[in-house]
This record gives sequence, structure tokens and C-alpha cells, in this order.
Amino acid sequence: MRSLVFALKYDPGCNRVADTLAAHPDARIRSLSLHATAERLWRVDHATGTPAALDDIEEAFLTADYYADCLATDDCGATQSTQVLDHTDDTLVLYSYWERTPDCSSVPHIARAHLGDGVLFDTRHEGRHYTWRIIHSGQGNVGAFFDDLEAEVGTCAEMEMLRTTDTEVTRRYGHSNRYELPPEQAAALEAAVEHGYYETPRMVDVGELAEHLGVPRSTLTYRLRRAEAQLAARYVDTESMRDTPSTTS
Repeated sequence: MRSLVFALKYDPGCNRVADTLAAHPDARIRSLSLHATAERLWRVDHATGTPAALDDIEEAFLTADYYADCLATDDCGATQSTQVLDHTDDTLVLYSYWERTPDCSSVPHIARAHLGDGVLFDTRHEGRHYTWRIIHSGQGNVGAFFDDLEAEVGTCAEMEMLRTTDTEVTRRYGHSNRYELPPEQAAALEAAVEHGYYETPRMVDVGELAEHLGVPRSTLTYRLRRAEAQLAARYVDTESMRDTPSTTS
């Protein structure tokens, strides 16, 4: 089994959900379940944030001109429906169903075309960054998948490769190349340490650091958060391996 992790960073006006999340930096959306056939897609998403953010996210899903996961930038004529399963002050759960047309395209459908059936998907959406984790058999054409995806995304989003992982190696040996940070994340983390972002009190805030690096504040925040998440996972994995008795004699 192989795992691919990448992010799409949407430009303003290209994805209504991304625009809504950009207006609410503390809001997050993650998929609880996502399934796709050749012609259909259905998913359940869990959103967290302030009451105002959740209201805006719900409106974006319910009133969008076309399905949020469709890579088309105009109404493609697809049939879609979204239902609110739960909405409290700090939680929103949405069910979405989409029947595509020949003009529609999406990450799951491109993945199925190039990586085969039985593909699993996990997503995280924060700000303009839409992060995808895809687990597949390892038998498909990954290069063709990314080529096709890049062509479908066009100029609306920037694609950033985060990591590839051999899940069988990870299961057997407890480590993988997911700990090798992508260059953008490594550069952000190094600059943050160098300029005292992690000092107490901080010597620089994220806005000043972003200006120094010449990147948008939201991009720097995203890269630091992803790098921190990987380092935290590495620490937990390392501690777990220390606590596990050796089976060798």
C-alpha cells in the first residue's frame, strides 16, 4: 500500500469553501467519510470553529453554485445535495452527495482513474489549503495522476506535494519518509527557530516572520502547523517504539 499527501492552495474566488475558511482562520473542516464511484461521490464532513464561522461554512455548502469538490470553475450541471446532520455552537456535520456530468472532475475521480479501485481518502481543509491523503494499492500510475490533476486544477490552485509513504514499511518498522519535511516546511521551521518565534516571549510574530520570508501569513501558518504535526507524530512514534518490548532474541 502507498500513501500520497498533497495540498491544493486555492486562489481567491476559485473555491467558495476556501474563501469562507480564509475569512475564518481558526475554522477547520475534516472528512469523516468519503466514497466515490465512477459517476458519484458522497461524503460526511466535520467542521469546527466559532458560531459565525460555522454559519458561514454551512451557507457556503448549501448555496454554492456547484459542488465544492468539483474542479470545474463554473456550474457543470451536476446534481448535488447537502444535508446538515448536526449543528451546535462549535460543531457542524454535513452530508454531501454529488452525481457528476462529463464536464465534472474531482480529486477522487482522477485518483480512481489512475490508481484503481479501492482508493481511500482523508481530507483536511483550513484556510485556502485543502490537504488530501490518498491510500492506494501502489499499482497505479502516480505520475499520470498528478499530471491529470494539475491540468484539471489549472490556474485556480497551487499544488504542493507533502509526502509519500509506504504504509507497509511504516506498519512493519514504525518509521517512514513522512518525517522528511518538504523544503517549504523545513524552511519555515528553520526561520521560525532562527528568529525566535518559539521563544517565550516570542521575539517575532507570525506576521513579521511571513513578511521576512516573503509569503502570505496564511501560507506560513499552514506550513508551520504541518511541520509541527509531523514532528509531534515522530515524537509519539519514537516513544511508542521505546515502550514496546523487543521481539528479537
